Amino acid sequence: MPLVTVKLIEGVFSEAQKAEMVERLTEAMVAVEGENMRSLTLVILEEVKGGDWAVGGKRMTADQVKAIAAGERPT
Repeated sequence: MPLVTVKLIEGVFSEAQKAEMVERLTEAMVAVEGENMRSLTLVILEEVKGGDWAVGGKRMTADQVKAIAAGERPT
């Protein structure tokens, strides 16, 4: 029974984006393990509070991640 866990900074992704993540991750697992595993594939999205996530020793917020996604340099 596959379990896929994804940790995200809270407030970065919309509900529609999270639904798409679940769908695509499920499809990826089914592509590897076969259609019979679809009903047994669990995907968990865990949101972490902004500032409780760090990259390269620097704490990241949702606004910083959104800036990066937009091609901007985060502050």
